[in-house]
Amino acid sequence: MTLKDIKVGHKARVLKVNGEGAVRRRIMDMGITKGVEIYVRKVAPLGDPMELFVRGYELSLRKADADMIEVTSL
Repeated sequence: MTLKDIKVGHKARVLKVNGEGAVRRRIMDMGITKGVEIYVRKVAPLGDPMELFVRGYELSLRKADADMIEVTSL
């Protein structure tokens, strides 16, 4: 399951960040690392981007990037 599959109002824990190079580094620099808990706050009307709550701050993430993050639902 990836972060893209988590519904609004639910939480998930990161298992793995896929991808390579600069994209993976950018995702990890935003605070999305293995073991972190993510809360999905909102999804834009057309489905992209997603608004997340991670490590005490709000973050917007494109669905293409969210698809690279493997999670388990909480």
